[in-house]
Amino acid sequence: MYDNPLVDQFGRNITYLRLSVTDRCDLRCTYCMAEQMTFLPKREVLSLEELERLAGAFIDRGIRKIRITGGEPLVRRDIMTLMGRLGRRLQTGDFDELTLTTNGTQLRHHADVLAALGVKRINVSLDTLDDAKFEKLTRRNRLSQVLRGLDAAQNAGLHIKINTVALKDVNEDEIPAMIEWAHGRGMDLTLIEVMPLGEIDEDRTDQYLPLTAVQDALQKQWTLKPMDKSTGGPARYLKVEETGGVMGMITPLTNNFCAGCNRVRVTCAGEIFMCLGHGDKIDLRAAMRGPDPDEVLNAMLDRAMLKKPERHSFDISEKGQAPAVPRHMSVTGG
Repeated sequence: MYDNPLVDQFGRNITYLRLSVTDRCDLRCTYCMAEQMTFLPKREVLSLEELERLAGAFIDRGIRKIRITGGEPLVRRDIMTLMGRLGRRLQTGDFDELTLTTNGTQLRHHADVLAALGVKRINVSLDTLDDAKFEKLTRRNRLSQVLRGLDAAQNAGLHIKINTVALKDVNEDEIPAMIEWAHGRGMDLTLIEVMPLGEIDEDRTDQYLPLTAVQDALQKQWTLKPMDKSTGGPARYLKVEETGGVMGMITPLTNNFCAGCNRVRVTCAGEIFMCLGHGDKIDLRAAMRGPDPDEVLNAMLDRAMLKKPERHSFDISEKGQAPAVPRHMSVTGG
């Protein structure tokens, strides 16, 4: 037991840290980022040593799972140095799981090392298997790189979950085929409703596809059985009898999932966001770079627990409305 575990004002135990290592990405997904993005200057981004120290502070307060995120985490220079240091703490039992979310473009270069460091599973964001559609969605022609990365990850023994954002009139007709493809390769697949984060070049009401409608359509061709499975996260899980695989659904807009929230997010600049769907944040970087960093950092974490809201405030109800949260997903960490 930990002397001072992280528990918010609603009694939720916070055991999961999503730690961003960069706000940069080598793709420009249309629902996530604008083509022209302004990224943080290097001086504002935590060093690898600071990221390691910050992760350690959370581990000391009872965090059991750490997910490395971005932007695209694998574009961060020397990212494997940080993964190695965290991997050593994983191997000594200081926490239970080290994983990451990636777009897969750089995965083929790192899959073997990740597996050797104790990473067991990863999430890969992929919204289409069609070359032309992938290029239109991401503004980059890199689908073949992603697929090679998936091959490398599976060859290294990593378990993969595909994260697919459901987009109206873009990939909704491809969803059944993607599920069959993923399950045929032994990968789970989770569908995600588009989230109103950050100004983009398109209107999200044109992109929004309720997963209630997707599930209704899938149930006409498959037998979907709810699973008694929980990771403390936002996904509901269904077993697809015909494919034998697992399908998750993350529904911030049609089915609020906040009651069991067990996580916080820290940006690459050291800002802790207690909720993805709120703007409240606390600057941990200032604490780390100031006097008495350990004492001040712990006080900041206590304050964060008091400020964690009961639920998010996502909404997509009117065409042309401003995003519920002005920051981009790549800023917070995916």
